[in-house]
Amino acid sequence: MNPRMKVLILSDNRLLRESLGRILSKRADLEVVLSPGGSSDLREEAMRSEAEVLVVDSPRYLSSISCCPKGQNGSGNSLKILLVAMEEDERLFLRSVRAGVLGFIPKEASALDVVAAVRSVARGEAVCPPRLCKFLFDFVAAQTVVFPDSRARLRLGLTRREQQLIPMIGRGLTNKEIASQLNLSEQTIKNHVHRILHKVGVENRLSILGASNSWDLQN
Repeated sequence: MNPRMKVLILSDNRLLRESLGRILSKRADLEVVLSPGGSSDLREEAMRSEAEVLVVDSPRYLSSISCCPKGQNGSGNSLKILLVAMEEDERLFLRSVRAGVLGFIPKEASALDVVAAVRSVARGEAVCPPRLCKFLFDFVAAQTVVFPDSRARLRLGLTRREQQLIPMIGRGLTNKEIASQLNLSEQTIKNHVHRILHKVGVENRLSILGASNSWDLQN
């Protein structure tokens, strides 16, 4: 008989903590460990419990979570992190991924969804809503674009100001944020971006870097 997988649940919400505990403990392959409340030291809790999966319900744990996935629990196994009852917020989701979270479950999830997520995360699989999965694909694709070098920018006929804007656009800054950093009006930045789009020959700002780099390779 295979040993039961230990799941540690940390939450300041007693009702949620105990509800999740009841749901998971009904599964023959899961052994639930309930923390008496939210802990400020996730690694210490995990080491003491020897849990394989850590379930938390608040973004406030993210700063502590970042050190857990690469570490080990008390039995020497890697610790997998699952965030539950979350808003489908893209920035929060991205922060969670960067912190090392493997599972991100929205508050509308069913009990069966949570059980399936715990098992998937324990196997080292990532779990998230389809919409956020698409967001992550788009985000990663946008990061693969290479900044054109100064020679390429000159060949495209970009002015010094327009060249200055390309890396800022590449970082995902809005026109308003760029305007604030350069002490220019938002309308001035819009005009610059419009001219860059025309010179590079693309329809939107996310395509600026890729198109200008391809142009350089072909000339």
